[in-house]
Amino acid sequence: MNLYFIATILAIASVVNCATNANPFLASQYYVNPVFQKELNSSIATCNSQSLFPCSETTKQTLISMSNIASAYWLDTISKINGNTTEHAEGILSDAASQSPAPLVVFIVYDLPNRDCDAHASNGEICCNPNSDGSCNYNMGGDCAQGLQRYKTEYIDQIAKLFAQYQDRVPIVAIIEPDSLPNLATNTDNPHCGNSATQAAYMQGIPYAITTIANSAPKVTMYLDAAHGGWLGWQNNLNTFAQLVVKMDVAQYIRGFSDNVANYQPIGDKQCPSVQYCLNGQNPSDPCCSDPCHLISQYNPANNELNYVAEVVSVFKALTGWTPYFVTDTGRDGIANERSQCSNWCNIRGAGIGYTPRTNTPSPYVDAFFWLKTPGESDGCTQMLPDGSQCPRFDTMCASSDSIGSRPGEPRAPQAGEWFDYQIKMLAANARLN
Repeated sequence: MNLYFIATILAIASVVNCATNANPFLASQYYVNPVFQKELNSSIATCNSQSLFPCSETTKQTLISMSNIASAYWLDTISKINGNTTEHAEGILSDAASQSPAPLVVFIVYDLPNRDCDAHASNGEICCNPNSDGSCNYNMGGDCAQGLQRYKTEYIDQIAKLFAQYQDRVPIVAIIEPDSLPNLATNTDNPHCGNSATQAAYMQGIPYAITTIANSAPKVTMYLDAAHGGWLGWQNNLNTFAQLVVKMDVAQYIRGFSDNVANYQPIGDKQCPSVQYCLNGQNPSDPCCSDPCHLISQYNPANNELNYVAEVVSVFKALTGWTPYFVTDTGRDGIANERSQCSNWCNIRGAGIGYTPRTNTPSPYVDAFFWLKTPGESDGCTQMLPDGSQCPRFDTMCASSDSIGSRPGEPRAPQAGEWFDYQIKMLAANARLN
């Protein structure tokens, strides 16, 4: 064991941070964004038996009930930070501060240089090496100095400054850079992720985001994204991810991890008593071994997200002695077996909304179930957009056999993050809120 690794373990064990020691979701109220309510109301107004996705009265009532349920707000562009409306972090925090008591606000920090390196649907605005049209040249290497400078000064520094202004008036949670570190753990064979520029962007950008927010606004609770069990549940993948976290030396600043963000993995009804409880044909009749994604036969013990959480905890306890806690995205995982292949992730047909936000979970390590991906916002576009034009961010995964828009008669899907009326009605029709 090298000296750097020992120093990292000692740092994790010795640092006490009030934002990492308590479950922030125990707050009595969560912030409901008027923008989400407006989007929902547009779908409620057209929810009837003649709509493209036929709506029953039950579906309509589900949509109406959702208008009072909180979800996270994605800071996926610099333009969403400062501004007076609730389409901006500043406006959201101001609105929350005006309420008594101030509700918990959850933000997704998501704008790394060369973001979303293994896909196309959510490629970001900050590039290590920009092309002439503003898109990112993911094939070019380098140190990403220009992109990192912009990320630090125009994005993270501005968020940290804003959080510092409001941390004493509003409880704040920040989910840090979904999918990014998992991509470095598993997808470096893709040159878009493995080149020196993307590596520099992620390995320097993530620690900068975490430490800058922690130092400027220590009352903000942060969770670093850890993908999901269908991605990192294999032991080699998870070990690589854990080593990256250790190398970044950020565990002392975060409460733990987010999982299943913007995905559809089954949560599970209960957590198994041990990590390898279901492997090698053991205990097949136990409900905790239910395996709709057929992961156990691939020697992946993370057949559901509760078991994935337990696996991640066991790895970090063994590696560093640290016990991380989790917030699990339940926005679209109400149906466990709707996909023909669980590697499909884009606008899944037959999906349903899952558990509403809550702290009463089946795992001692899960702080909360929460809608981190706003239900009804598209995962990515079909090749042709609803207006008939070509999508500039088309990802072939959004043409999978499980994706809305891949069958005749289905609507085209808008770009990632845009409101998808057909999808929200489908999600509400298949909802399993409790």
